[in-house]
Amino acid sequence: MSNLANQLVVAEREEVARGIRLLLGRPLITERADPGSFDIIRRRKEPLAKWFDYSCGWTLVVEPRLGYARLLKIRSGADASRPARRTRAGHAPFDRLRYVLLCVVAAELTPLSVTTIGLLADRVARAMGADEALPAFDTSSRRQRTAFADALRLLESYGALLTVDGATDSFVESVEAKVLYRVDATLLMRLLAAPVGPSRLAPPADDVAPRFGELLRELSREQRYGGAADVSAGDAPALSETQRNLWLRHSVLRRLFDDPVLYRHDLTDDEQTYLASPTGRQILRRAAEQAGFVLEERAEGFLLVDPDGIATDGTFPDDAGTAKVAALLLLEPIAAAAGGATPEQLGAEAVELLGRFPRWAKTYQSAEGARRLVSDAVAVLHDFGLVRRAGERVIALPAAARYRVTGTATAGNTTAEKATPGKATPAVPAGRAEPADPAASTDPADPAKTTVDMEMGPS
Repeated sequence: MSNLANQLVVAEREEVARGIRLLLGRPLITERADPGSFDIIRRRKEPLAKWFDYSCGWTLVVEPRLGYARLLKIRSGADASRPARRTRAGHAPFDRLRYVLLCVVAAELTPLSVTTIGLLADRVARAMGADEALPAFDTSSRRQRTAFADALRLLESYGALLTVDGATDSFVESVEAKVLYRVDATLLMRLLAAPVGPSRLAPPADDVAPRFGELLRELSREQRYGGAADVSAGDAPALSETQRNLWLRHSVLRRLFDDPVLYRHDLTDDEQTYLASPTGRQILRRAAEQAGFVLEERAEGFLLVDPDGIATDGTFPDDAGTAKVAALLLLEPIAAAAGGATPEQLGAEAVELLGRFPRWAKTYQSAEGARRLVSDAVAVLHDFGLVRRAGERVIALPAAARYRVTGTATAGNTTAEKATPGKATPAVPAGRAEPADPAASTDPADPAKTTVDMEMGPS
């Protein structure tokens, strides 16, 4: 009986850890899209909700009958590293028009239970035409119909909009397309994670642009940390010592569990003091262990490694896109440049890569292609916490030392060939290698794979 009880305790602990990482990677999980993951979260919803509330101050909503689990993740500052992305090939990030359409579409869908794509387009056109702060929506424009379809497809991927008949993309080809939808209004309203509803602010249209930063902070203000105190800025005192300690715990753990790497120099003095205390270190290590992460602590900062890759919403290196490939290839010269790499240095590296592999990165094989490739690659490295910008220079951060191109292998050869450090023939990385993964093989003939040795920076 004792062995059975122990087994049940171990099984529960493992399921809770898996549920935490599932929700960190996908804050919205529906039974329709992933019944196995939803079943784990449904059965372990109480310990999961307690862990998120205690560790990060985030609310977990689980609706077994409605078939969804929603983790309301709140950040203290704006973060553009995880934009909404189009669900079609390429997964390009949303632009301004698509974000506007997404918000207006969601607002127009809220009172509906069923609708057609034509009726919805008419409602959106009228709503945007009546608001002087919004651009007009013209269904005769293919570009705008495509953006409209992208907004709808994103809501479909969330499960808030269900296609009963027809296909959303057919509207791109013809405004006369017939598509019938069923709306999950309850789930639709759960998509917004802001603790303060936008309608409660309701600023005049002329005030939105000049006060955008202030309004964004107001949307994310949480009263539990001291009423109106702007704790997100880190310079306003909480109302009590309890609230102050609560904020320090949540602010640190939110960033640790949500960002690729957490550097000490990005923390406030109070946050660093909290992590240096016995209580702070104990809470940090216990939270990581309970979630099933491997905590790497170095002099420069902290990094959580998920051995199973469950919590990872983005991987590096991998071959998911040309920008990620170029990011890996440019990371070594950036790390080798004393004081950071200049735009001219990176441009020259990009020109060499494009010349070496003329069949690769075809969208960048143009006059301005090298410049665009550098810009996109540096953006990837910045989002993964591997570089920072100092004026025009790009400077490698300590976590960049985890990645080393050490050799190449020809097609059909499973053994990587060692190369002189800094002289390895770079190529496109294969697979979805995690930072803790030791290597990935290469094929220099068709830049499709690369041998990568991943190390952590000095302690």
